[in-house]
Amino acid sequence: MARSSSGIVAGLTAAAVAVVAFLAYQASANAPDDLAAPTGSVSPSIAPSGTTKKPGTPTALPLPAGSGRGMRVVYALASKHVWLTNSAGRVTRSFAVMPSTVNPPTGTYEVGSRSGSIAGSDGVEIEHVVRFATIDGVTVGFSAAVDGSMSSPDPSRKTGGIRMKRADGDVLWPFATIGTKVVVVP
Repeated sequence: MARSSSGIVAGLTAAAVAVVAFLAYQASANAPDDLAAPTGSVSPSIAPSGTTKKPGTPTALPLPAGSGRGMRVVYALASKHVWLTNSAGRVTRSFAVMPSTVNPPTGTYEVGSRSGSIAGSDGVEIEHVVRFATIDGVTVGFSAAVDGSMSSPDPSRKTGGIRMKRADGDVLWPFATIGTKVVVVP
């Protein structure tokens, strides 16, 4: 009797492991290609060679020369791109953004305020708001739309929200705390 009970338990265990493995495979097969690291995790998205880690994805833009040293957020107006660099000056993440209608002049700024979740000046719910400048009464900063959109802003309205993907916002949020340097380059 003991042999048959242990055989049943072993069979049920093997079946359960097979079901879990199948479900894990299904989940990974249906996951989006741009699935980011878990929230709170700041992992490099660029290999030291300057190529992206994931084979088959486009090469990231190089960090602009003359963008400073040390820990900082670098925002390039022309290429609509942001780089996060650690205290050693190495890029830990690089991503595209959608600029606002009000652009800050080139120069060095500091993060002055942050908000976890608010309504943007365009009425869109946004999160991970990191503000670093005020230009002609318009506050400029990075934010991610909760609905994931990165559409072009209405050119007839003065807005300062530089939109990024939610996954990029998840990484920028713990990185760009009050006082963090933001360098805006052409």
